[in-house]
Amino acid sequence: MQLTIYTDYTLRTLMFLALCPDRLVTVSEIAGTYNISENHLTKVVHQLGLAGDVQTIRGRSGGMRLARPPAAINLGAVVRRTEPDFAIAACFENPEACPLHSACVLEQTLAAAVAAFLAVLDRYTLADLIAPRLKLQRTLGLSPPLLSRTPMSGPPPRRV
Repeated sequence: MQLTIYTDYTLRTLMFLALCPDRLVTVSEIAGTYNISENHLTKVVHQLGLAGDVQTIRGRSGGMRLARPPAAINLGAVVRRTEPDFAIAACFENPEACPLHSACVLEQTLAAAVAAFLAVLDRYTLADLIAPRLKLQRTLGLSPPLLSRTPMSGPPPRRV
């Protein structure tokens, strides 16, 4: 079983956006970072917008960002939405064409395997994928957000 390129691009786009929460990101930036087609990525972003995962802003200063927190984006739901077909054997599409259909356990076994695969994905969110945030940001060449400094109480220390 192999996920489609479309699903791969979808997951990578979501991860990229989750790593850049404080700014708008462009399709060109994501495509350049991952070395993938802008045309394909534009289709992915459009569908992510329709699904409510991504907010797109048009215009000269436009771009996109996540429309929901990463913890609210379930991986199982994303994969179900982006994968066109989980029929991993011919008998899924046309059971009557198989001479073993009336006695075969293979179809049920494979269906259980697909269900188990999706059940594992259902346990994870986008937040889980970006847990090693700083390492991912460095790997992708993204500047990590500046660490917030807590105000010091009293005057700064004197240097002598």
